[in-house]
Amino acid sequence: MCPGAFAKCLGISLLPLSVVCVLCNILLFFPGGTPVDTKELSEEVWYFGGILGSGVLMLFPALVFLGLKNNDCCGCCGNASCGRRFAMLSSILFAAVGVLGAGYSVVVSVLAIKRGPFCQTSEGWKYPFENRDYLWKECLQPLDVVHWNLSLFSVLLALGLIQAVLCAVQVVNGLLGALCGDCCGGSRGAQATA
Repeated sequence: MCPGAFAKCLGISLLPLSVVCVLCNILLFFPGGTPVDTKELSEEVWYFGGILGSGVLMLFPALVFLGLKNNDCCGCCGNASCGRRFAMLSSILFAAVGVLGAGYSVVVSVLAIKRGPFCQTSEGWKYPFENRDYLWKECLQPLDVVHWNLSLFSVLLALGLIQAVLCAVQVVNGLLGALCGDCCGGSRGAQATA
């Protein structure tokens, strides 16, 4: 498979993942599926790991990867493949942006899972699980906030890791495309001269 076509597959894979991450982060604002006062939300929800990190920042590499297959740069110094090689090389920068965005989402998710949700206990509003294991019954309000936060932050963690791996794969693919050129371009050039 040509490096450009492979990058397009990666871009197609990143788009739905980023949409799911944005939706998960939005759902975190409604613990248990009900609206609550903003003071009753965990701090990590406000870090927007799913919206900014795995969402908006992931759109840039996804769109760049999608465009690499059809990249018909004019080339440089009379060499038509030079433009494609440069495009593959520049995709490495966007893949790095994707790794940073996914990494941010992963770090926020890990911190949120470790700290636990902010909820009302018999002692008032606090982070009851910050320094000990989860005791599901400690959170009285919002209802099901423990399950809600753990589930959604776990999804954000898993998808962030997948996104980071896909962007890291594009770094290798971009290097191969920059060094070896576009395999499809070579076959087209051979057909044109025949």
